[in-house]
Amino acid sequence: MTTAAEELIALDRAAQDLLFRAARTANAFTDEPVADEHVRAIHDLIRYGPTAMNAQPLRVLLLRSAAARARLLPYVSAGNRDKTATAPLTAVLAADVDWHDRLPELFPHRPGARDWLTGDPAGREAQARFNAALQIGYLLVGVRAAGLAAGPMAGFDAAGAEREFFPGGRHRVLLLMNIGRPAPDAWRERLPRLPYEEVVGTL
Repeated sequence: MTTAAEELIALDRAAQDLLFRAARTANAFTDEPVADEHVRAIHDLIRYGPTAMNAQPLRVLLLRSAAARARLLPYVSAGNRDKTATAPLTAVLAADVDWHDRLPELFPHRPGARDWLTGDPAGREAQARFNAALQIGYLLVGVRAAGLAAGPMAGFDAAGAEREFFPGGRHRVLLLMNIGRPAPDAWRERLPRLPYEEVVGTL
């Protein structure tokens, strides 16, 4: 039965559950592959999520082959290594600190924005990290919308992953995400969530 609160959400109950209530972080996956077409469909959906100045700094490197995965595993913490080795797909999620180079195309109504940001590398990197983090959130929900499960992981050597996969120096690796169909034993017990009263204030 749908509650009054659920009826205030434009998505139907099944979609709400798919994206949030029934969705979980997966720790184990089946060996069913994730096709390029599936990933493209996710991107075509989530690319419309907002970023400041339409920056879109997120860059995604998909590791499919055993050889590519073997290059990553030395930088992954012990607790995340086995599930990364066996997931059908691992995405290395990075922020492009030179995202401003695309501003003439992506933010044309502010003609001087690229030149202004050229002289502020620290500010550019901060904005790259912030906006890429927003996009990672959209990606996580997009994976769920596609009927897949995601296993995001922060337990890894980001500097090592950058040297291995992005040697040019313009990318900052923020997160790893395993993607696929969840195995029967993929889930841990759901942890508690903070109630509305502890999160939301009103002035």
